[in-house]
Amino acid sequence: MTVFVDPAEGPAGLVQVFETCGAMLAAIIETVPPDRQSFHMYGPSDVSGFAAMGVVEVLVHMYDVAAGLNLTWSPPADLCTGALRRLFPSAPTDSEPWPTLLWATGRVALPGLPAPASWTWNGAPRPLHTDPA
Repeated sequence: MTVFVDPAEGPAGLVQVFETCGAMLAAIIETVPPDRQSFHMYGPSDVSGFAAMGVVEVLVHMYDVAAGLNLTWSPPADLCTGALRRLFPSAPTDSEPWPTLLWATGRVALPGLPAPASWTWNGAPRPLHTDPA
């Protein structure tokens, strides 16, 4: 699916597209069975992997748009923390989640760590956790 924003809608229209994409992602994640796996160009992934990938896509591209509009924007820390734990398990844990997610996606440097020249996430399926009965 390709989504376009009518330039006449301006920045508000672009932000609305990001909000809509996030809502669509949430609806899909809620309805897909937790044991379902699907193809991704980096290898198969499960629902939690695709959820985290979607979160990263929305957050970092919203950051890109905000930067292009000279706006300061940052998401809730818990969204960043969850995505980092799921997709970037080797990312630093001693820095704030949002700058760390930006670092993991090659957008910024962290103190003592240059921005990665290339990056990828690890969306490989994870074992399902079940409650012992």
